[in-house]
Amino acid sequence: MTPSTPYRDNRPQHTAGDPARSGAIALITEGTYPCHQGGVSVWCDQLIRGLPEHSFDLYAITGTGLERSVWERPGNLVNTVMMPIWGPVRGRSRQRKEPAEFTETHRRFVSALLDDDVDLFIDALRGLRRFAQYGDLTAGLTSDASLRHLHKAWINAPHSSRESAGAYAPSVADAIHATASLEHLMRPLATPVARADIYHASSNGLASLIAMVGKWTHGTRFILTEHGIYLRERYMALAYRDATYPVRMLVLRFVRLVTAAAYREADLITPGSHFNRRWQERNGADPEKVRPVHNGVDHHAFPEVGPEPDVRTLVWVGRVDPLKDLETLIQAAALVRAQVPEFRLRMFGSVPAGNETYAERCRALIGQLNLTEHAFFEGRIPEIRDAYEAASVVVLSSTSEGFPYTVIEAMMSGRATVSTDVGGVAEAVGDAGLVVAPRDPAALADACLALLLDRRRREQFGKAARARALEFFTLDRFLDVYRGIYTELGAVPAPIAVAHTRPEPVSEPAAIWQFESVQPT
Repeated sequence: MTPSTPYRDNRPQHTAGDPARSGAIALITEGTYPCHQGGVSVWCDQLIRGLPEHSFDLYAITGTGLERSVWERPGNLVNTVMMPIWGPVRGRSRQRKEPAEFTETHRRFVSALLDDDVDLFIDALRGLRRFAQYGDLTAGLTSDASLRHLHKAWINAPHSSRESAGAYAPSVADAIHATASLEHLMRPLATPVARADIYHASSNGLASLIAMVGKWTHGTRFILTEHGIYLRERYMALAYRDATYPVRMLVLRFVRLVTAAAYREADLITPGSHFNRRWQERNGADPEKVRPVHNGVDHHAFPEVGPEPDVRTLVWVGRVDPLKDLETLIQAAALVRAQVPEFRLRMFGSVPAGNETYAERCRALIGQLNLTEHAFFEGRIPEIRDAYEAASVVVLSSTSEGFPYTVIEAMMSGRATVSTDVGGVAEAVGDAGLVVAPRDPAALADACLALLLDRRRREQFGKAARARALEFFTLDRFLDVYRGIYTELGAVPAPIAVAHTRPEPVSEPAAIWQFESVQPT
C-alpha cells in the first residue's frame, strides 16, 4: 500500500492491454477540474469531450480528498483518481529507521534544494519516487534523522547558496515547518500511475510531478501546458502565507526547482499564449520544445448578441478573487459615474471559499464610493452568454491572467471589451478592443468612458472582435491542434469514438487545497 491511498471512482478500471484503452491520455490537474469551475476546468472539459477518439484517465490533485466533482462526467473519461495533498496520510505506520538508500537519496534532495541544482534535484526526485513504490515516503521525509539532516545542512550552507535563510538563521522549528510543507507537496510522487500513451499536465508544479512519474515509470511522453506562469503565481501566493521568511523561501526554492525540472523533462510545452512562452524560456524552457496553443470557444454556444441594454452597462465576469482586482474596477466605476450618472456595473461570479473577506472588502468599497445604486454583485449566472448580452462593454481588470476565456467569449459574442494588459490578453484582443495598464483606476475608467460615450465605436469594436475570434479562437481550431499533437507524440486514436456531449456543471465548486490561493484562469 502506498503512503497516501488515492480515492477512486467506482467505475470499472481498464488495463493497458484493453483495446478500449487505445489512445489513452492521462490528464493531470491541480486544484481545478473536476472539483472547480473556472477557465482551466473549461479547458480540461473541452479537451476531453472534444477528442472522443481518445480515452482519458484523470489524476486530480485536490485538498482534503472530500472534494466532489462539479462537472458532468464525459463518456470517454474512464478513470478518475483524486490525490489529496492536505488530507490524512493513509498507509504504512511510521518507520523507526529508513534504509540506507533513502538516507542517501534524501541527502541528495537537500543538497539540490540548498544549492539550486536542477540536475541533482531530478535525480533525487527519481530516487524518492522509487522509494515511494515500496516504502513510506511520508515517514521517511519526516523522520527525526531527516529533520536533523535538513536543519544541519540548512544552517551550514554557504550564504551564497542559502538564499532561503536570508539574514535569518533557520531554527529547528523552521526545519519542522518546512519539512511538513514539503512532505505535503511531494505526495504526488507516491501516486500509483497507470500506463498511458501521453501524460498531459494542465499546469506546472505538482501536476507536473505526476506527469514526470508517469514518464519515468512507463517511458512514454509528457506534455506540459501552462495557462498562467505557475512559478510567478506561487510567489504571489506565498508572499502572504503565515510562515517565517526562511520557510517561505525554502518552499519557493522547491517550487522553482519543480518547475525547472518539468521544463527539462517535458517532451512538449504548450503555453496558452506567446506571453507565457517568453516567461517559460526565461525560466529555462528549451525554445525548441515550446509551442503556444491559444484557447478556443464554441462559436455555436456564443452567437452574436442582440441589442445593448437601455442603460449603459459595464459587465465583469469571473471568480471574486484578489487577482481579478475588483477594487480597481470599483474605483474606476466611481470615475465613470461622475460623467455617466445613469450607468451600471454588473459583476457576475461566485466567491470561492477563502475569498469571503475580499468580497466583503469590495462590497464595503462600493458603499464608501456611494455606488450602491450603480454597482452590483450578482453571483454566478447559469448561462454565461446572458452576461455578455447584458453588457454595453465587457471589462476585465485582472493583475494576472493566462489567456482568459472571458475575453474571447465576449469577443465571440460581438461585444466591445476593455481589458488590462496582463498575460495573453493583448494577444487575444489585438486591435479589436482597448487594453490598459493594470492597477490604474483612471486609465481603466478613461477606456470605459471612451466606449460608453461612443456607440458607433462600440459597435465597430464588437464586429471586429467577433471576426477576430472566429478566425483565431474557435473551439474546432483548438481541438484540431491538440488532435495533431497527440498523434504526433504517439497516441493512436481508438477506432470507435465516444459520443460528444456538452459540459454541464452540476454544482458550485468546493474549497480546494490551501496552497492554491492563486490559481491560473
